Amino acid sequence: MEVIILFSVFLVLLVVGMPIAFSLGIASLSYLLLEGISLTIVPQRMYAGIDTFVLLCIPGFVLAGNLMNVGNITEHIVRFANALLGHIRGGLGLANVGGSMIFGGISGTAVADSASIGAVMIPGMARSGYDKPFAAAVTAASSTVGPIIPPSVPMIIAGSLSGISVGRMFLAGAIPGLLMGLAMMITVYVLAVRRGYPKEKRVPVMQLLKEAKTAFWALLMTVIILYGIIGGLFTPTEASIVACLYALVVGMYVYKGLTWRKLPSILADTVLTSSALLLMVGLANLFGWILTSEQIPQMIASLILSISDNPLIVLLILNLILLFVGAFMETIAALIILFPALVGVATGVGVDPVHFAVIAVMNLMIGLTTPPVGVCLFVVAGIGKLPMLTVARAIIPFLLCNLAVLFLVTYVPAISLWLPNLLMGSN
Repeated sequence: MEVIILFSVFLVLLVVGMPIAFSLGIASLSYLLLEGISLTIVPQRMYAGIDTFVLLCIPGFVLAGNLMNVGNITEHIVRFANALLGHIRGGLGLANVGGSMIFGGISGTAVADSASIGAVMIPGMARSGYDKPFAAAVTAASSTVGPIIPPSVPMIIAGSLSGISVGRMFLAGAIPGLLMGLAMMITVYVLAVRRGYPKEKRVPVMQLLKEAKTAFWALLMTVIILYGIIGGLFTPTEASIVACLYALVVGMYVYKGLTWRKLPSILADTVLTSSALLLMVGLANLFGWILTSEQIPQMIASLILSISDNPLIVLLILNLILLFVGAFMETIAALIILFPALVGVATGVGVDPVHFAVIAVMNLMIGLTTPPVGVCLFVVAGIGKLPMLTVARAIIPFLLCNLAVLFLVTYVPAISLWLPNLLMGSN
């Protein structure tokens, strides 16, 4: 009975618009009061949820993303992508996707990508003759590539929950992320040709080289982060600090968009964003502890395996569960609550845990662009001053292409496992 009340309170609060962290906390509190469990468990479980070294990556990469935005690094990434792809039909849309792929390789968060790339590209595409819903849809869809191409905040969370190597997960996400980006570029081009969207004039070779030279310092940031992690020079947590220092130096002394006066507001924004994420991690851990104590994960595992123990069928069921949950729940909360149970089901039928981690993150990233709780949809709708349902309709072609890539990655493990096995050896 108490478990039913737990879920009922959680769902009602979500429906009325309560932030996900508070929905988890209030639902958990109602369960504890009904069960007569001491409330001292609340700070204990919240602290246990965030007392993980690897979670220090989160404020690091959030700060790196903020420094990039204010330091004009994002602008140079977009300008380079536009110079490279703008002459193709629908070139600004292609540049939008390309910019997101590069930006995502640094910040590791989809919402930051939506906000920063969207602020530049949505008004720019609208002025150039693109439908504003299309511009918003491209921005939201392409932002989901960011947490798949390394570094990735959701993969950091998954690693902290399961003990899976974060470095291996980072590498495992590289090729699937590139495939998603390529699939969305093809979708942009097809829609641009059908709808007669404009193309820019071809940039002279010297101008292209100039833009490439200017963007070099932004692109080098991704190389430093990945090489440092793969080469064992630093951990993912240390990589986030290196990214911050690099963004600070480049933004201040190369692109000169950063000043010392801007740092306090950047740090304040980073503290607010990071504290909100870590509060959610702590409260989601409390919620997950309640589910574990009620043996809900074991019940889910038994239910799935009672349907089939065929890995192909089990993966299909897991995909459907994650897609459904991703449409209603924020990514980090969903991972904390579901990932430990579902990865156990997957490995129980012979699926590599790194492979499943990539599948889980891809599912939940797609959920960021699906109603009713698609956070990226709300971000781009706000930037474009559009109704959320208008953006949701415009994003359907991109959802379909992302689902196709998800299906491919799910049933061809080599797509995600080849690179980590090549560079770090097989487990």
